[in-house]
Amino acid sequence: MSLDWLPRDNEIKDHRLFKGEEYWGTEAPCTMFEKKPLVDPDGNEIPGLYTAWITLNNPAQYNSYTTEMVKGVIAGFWNASTARDVVAVVFTGAGKAAFCTGGNTVEYSEYYSRRPKEYQDYMELFNGMVDSILACKKPVICRVNGMRIAGGQEIGMAADLAVAADTAVFGQAGPRHGSAAVGGATDFLCEFLSIEDAIWSGFMCEMWSAYKMRVKNLITKAVPVLKKDGEFIRNPLVITDSYVKDGEIVYGEMKAGAEAKAARELMASCEYDYSALDAEVNRIIWQIANLFEGNVQMSLDSMRMKKRFFWDQSKVLMRQWLGQNMMLDAFLGFHAFSTRKLTGKDTIDFIKYRQLVAEGRLMELDALEEIMPKPLQK
Repeated sequence: MSLDWLPRDNEIKDHRLFKGEEYWGTEAPCTMFEKKPLVDPDGNEIPGLYTAWITLNNPAQYNSYTTEMVKGVIAGFWNASTARDVVAVVFTGAGKAAFCTGGNTVEYSEYYSRRPKEYQDYMELFNGMVDSILACKKPVICRVNGMRIAGGQEIGMAADLAVAADTAVFGQAGPRHGSAAVGGATDFLCEFLSIEDAIWSGFMCEMWSAYKMRVKNLITKAVPVLKKDGEFIRNPLVITDSYVKDGEIVYGEMKAGAEAKAARELMASCEYDYSALDAEVNRIIWQIANLFEGNVQMSLDSMRMKKRFFWDQSKVLMRQWLGQNMMLDAFLGFHAFSTRKLTGKDTIDFIKYRQLVAEGRLMELDALEEIMPKPLQK
């Protein structure tokens, strides 16, 4: 029996909330959106199927996101989510230095500091960015091409999988520069790491290598991207053998002193080649393409619920706190960081700050001047 007699509207609907063109471009700083053909293991392009690439394009400022870039990320994820021909999303950064180092500190210090309501409105956009990643109906792979720090670490952890260049480092920077890791890190880190590792990584502002993060289960894989004489070599800055330090077994520690200097000299003589990293990303996407789409989506949504539970509980309150924090700590921290070329220092005098707090001093301009770094003498 045929049902051709039933009325049908066969015009394809456009479910995109954003067209995106108003946010996307190629001139930095911007967020770039591109659909790349799906490729099979032999490198052949598959007709009609794509991977959506969302790229933070602000390499001069380590892909820190501006207000307009945040809007672009939201638009990109919504478009990728509703694109019938997209298999998966790759979230990455431009260049080789960084995936993302968080919010743009110049914008923070010059506009948002001491404007708490304005920053709360900005944080509503930031929350929407994290929500757009967690709500995307496609698997999201964070292609970590370099530093994933502060807010960059937070939006990276919102993704489903992470494949990193072994030159990448991971960590938070807020308590060093006037903020706290409450844009997702305090919600997500405990899902990835042990509770003590999460606490340590969440506020001590240490940078951990890709190899260390792989062992601690924050990322899926670390891939060499340095080539010497045509051969891939592992990141020479990282000790990739386990050893005992202060009574514990450690792995993936960064070299220091003369060893670190020699490693940087070796790195300077190498070329960066991301072909192996991209091959690993493509391998994962091909595996996804050979699964039932609806079953993948259901599995992701179910597992993401665990990440979203604490994020949804805290994001509104954290938005309010972060706005008020712009009146003092963030004002000091972001200005110290953004003026580091003028002062030679990127932080305030923390000991002096604590002494003033212990004395009960009012944080008026004379007190702030004692805390802030001074311009270098010409």
